[in-house]
Amino acid sequence: MRPRRFALFAVVLLAVALLARPNPAAAEEVLVDGIAAQVGNEIVLISEVMELVASRERTLRAKGASESDIALIRSDGLESVIESRLLDRVIRDAKLGATDAEVDATIEAIARENNISVVEIQKAVVAQQLQWADYRKQIQQELERRKVVNAVLGSKITIDDDDVETLYRSRYADQPEAGTEIHLRQILVPANEEGGVSLAEACRLAGRARERVVKGEPFDQVASRYSVVAVQRGGDLGWVHLDSVAGWMAEIIEPLRPGEISKVHELPIACTFVQVVDRKEWKPVSLEASQDALRQEIYEEKLMAEYREWMEELRDQTFIERRGYFADAARFRPESGKSEFEAGLSGESVLQKSPEAAPAQ
Repeated sequence: MRPRRFALFAVVLLAVALLARPNPAAAEEVLVDGIAAQVGNEIVLISEVMELVASRERTLRAKGASESDIALIRSDGLESVIESRLLDRVIRDAKLGATDAEVDATIEAIARENNISVVEIQKAVVAQQLQWADYRKQIQQELERRKVVNAVLGSKITIDDDDVETLYRSRYADQPEAGTEIHLRQILVPANEEGGVSLAEACRLAGRARERVVKGEPFDQVASRYSVVAVQRGGDLGWVHLDSVAGWMAEIIEPLRPGEISKVHELPIACTFVQVVDRKEWKPVSLEASQDALRQEIYEEKLMAEYREWMEELRDQTFIERRGYFADAARFRPESGKSEFEAGLSGESVLQKSPEAAPAQ
């Protein structure tokens, strides 16, 4: 099985938050430190959970989240810590700890994947006010958990050629046979008459955004300020086949060469412009060329299913007691909630996401 390709993720170092209880009808009161839960012979402190969820909790509160929403976030945080305790115990028993050399090799792989140096990774970590030792610790923990999960569950997973062919057909059956593929960026400014933004104003803003890009300001920074398209990717639409884009957009991008930016185009409810990053001739994706990636995808999907079942077994075999606030907050958790580490197995992990440099002030 080909190993997962790694990309850089900025591990957020969270501060302890002393916030309100979950009962919406109750007066807000402070959670003092104490025991949130007991897992076997180990305890989980309230401060551990609050550190883990602090950033997410601040974001939700800023959006007007209810106290039951906050209780759910805290309960999810506790379940993640409990899960970590269970995994750490298996890691110790199986002696599957990650060495410093393995951590170094992983960080170097992250750097290669992002076409940057390890020094640049260190700078990105520091720019987000993180400690390099904490970043390495997160990498180590992720490696150890993947080790134990693959060792315990990997042998149970089989992938047939039929599985791969079925996924290939579902994904690539309608792909074009030829044509041009274009790497696009887009900034789109919507009109909102109720919000006081007319179409003319939207076009004026789009024009201002275009001027900033033309003058050399990074596209992603401009997009984050003005646009509503692919905001998390800085307006980057990735590679698209020319035949798959809307007719009006095809007319705009057809004459553009790599690096060129279109004029502002007025749509019925928005104004937009695009940049062609690069062009290349489309080559249909063959089963042979894609089968390694498809096998990896199937493997991880099956691994998640095995992991869910295994984790429930570990929980059933271990004394777990949630206390006080967290015993009460647990009632807000859905039965089918996906854990933090399970999200990591599907790619949303410490070894998969890339950080962005701190925005310029």
